[in-house]
Order: sequence, then structure tokens, then C-alpha cells
Amino acid sequence: MLVHPQFDPIAFSLGPLSVHWYGLMYLVGFLLFLTLGRWRIKRGNPQGWQAQEMDDLLFYGVLGVILGGRLGYVLFYKPDFYLHHPLDMLKVWEGGMAFHGGFLGVLLAMALFARRTRRSFFQVTDLIAPLVPLGLAFGRLGNFINGELWGRVTTPDAPWAMGFAQARTADAQAAILNPQWQEWLLQYGMLPRHPSQLYQFALEGVVLFLVLWVYSAKPRRTGQVSALFLFGYGLLRFAAEFAREPDDFLGLLALELSMGQWLSLPMLAAGLYLLWRSSRVRHPV
Repeated sequence: MLVHPQFDPIAFSLGPLSVHWYGLMYLVGFLLFLTLGRWRIKRGNPQGWQAQEMDDLLFYGVLGVILGGRLGYVLFYKPDFYLHHPLDMLKVWEGGMAFHGGFLGVLLAMALFARRTRRSFFQVTDLIAPLVPLGLAFGRLGNFINGELWGRVTTPDAPWAMGFAQARTADAQAAILNPQWQEWLLQYGMLPRHPSQLYQFALEGVVLFLVLWVYSAKPRRTGQVSALFLFGYGLLRFAAEFAREPDDFLGLLALELSMGQWLSLPMLAAGLYLLWRSSRVRHPV
């Protein structure tokens, strides 16, 4: 069984200021968004954009990610807690960001940007859709460095099995009702788990980026690139959740699905609908 390397979450310090790896991963994602977006525009794909507009898009996107991600976590995952501790909603440094909330925040930000620049909503989202997965990939890499959002228990002889020191409390609680897991816990000091952060890094990040990048290399009908992102992310996130440990304060919900899977289903449906609807449009982007 592999053991998580236990990286120092602080990348470096500048006097009293500590820079965390997780923050650096967000920065890398934003820089890639800007760089690849400018590269696409300079190559004329899609047409009608100026490279400088990526700066404004990044600003809108960052606001959408941060505000939407935090609000989504508050509403989707811990509404009762934050209802009784409203000031804790401001403590973003303690963690708590939800992708689906950040996604909705970005959609709202892009709608505002589209209105300001007199473009259609899907013209904007078709531009940014291929740029998003690499940002997601680096976010998952940050999760892995921090040893958080670990996966479900697997067998110790699996080549991907990994123990997480941060999960020892969860390991002890999980092993109470499972004699086999109790033996593993005594033998290894921790339970073997899926490194689901790396699965999500590969699937929702690298694979989805490559699919969207290749697909968007040719002119597509308005909305088709956005539709493929919705469907692709929903499908890959739904699959990866089978290896990810559900949040301990939620567990599995109806039909033994996690909150992440239930939130991905509307994305799948919306992606399929938009693919069908955009196929009826005559002109490419």
C-alpha cells in the first residue's frame, strides 16, 4: 500500500506571509486560462474576439469562482451550520468551496460579461469551456497535496491503494463495523483508499481538456462546445464520485449516490439538451 507523501501545505514564506500550494494551484489555473485563451483568439478560433478581452473575462471568472464556489458550499453542503454561524461564511481560509456553486457563479459572471459586450451567452461560454478543465486539474492537484478529499476504502493489494494520515479519524470510525477493515487498520495504521483526487485530476482535468481542445479546434455551431463541456464534466464527475469518499456530514443520499453525483445529473441533462438544440442551428460559431 502506498502512503500519501504528506507535503507541507505551505509552498514558501515571505516573512509573515505564507503562500500555500492550494493557492498557487488556483494561480496556475488562472494563468493557463489567460494564456490559452489569448492563444486561441490570436489563431482566430473563435473569430471576433480581441486578446485583451481575456483580461476582463478572467476578472469576471475569478469573481464567479470564488463567490459562487463559497456560496455553493454553504447552500449545498452545510446550510444548517451556516444558518446558525453566518459569520463563518466569510472564513474562506478554512476551506469549503463547491465546484457546482463555482460553476453557477461563473455562468452568472459570463452572462453579465456577454450583456456588457453585446454577445450571446453561448458565444462567451464556447470560448472559455476548453480553458476550464486545466484549472480544475490543478485544483484537484492542490487537494492531493493537502491530503484532503480522499477516496473510498479499497483493498491494500490494489496498486493504487494509498493511506492518508489526514483520514485516520475517519478510518477509525469506518472500521468499527467492518472486521476486515479493523485488521487492515491494525496492520497498516490507516485504511487503504483510492487517491480519488488524482482520478479527478486525470478525468475532469486532463481528459476533458484534451477532448474539448480537439473538438473546439474546428468551427462548431453555437453552444456545442459548451454542451460538450456540460455533458463531459457531468459524466466524468459522476464516475469519479464512485471512488471518492462522500462528505462525512452528508454520506450517501438517495439511491446510494453522493451529493456530487446528484449535482452532476442536471449538468448531464443540460449538456444533452444543448447538444440537441445547438445541432438545429444552421451556422457555426
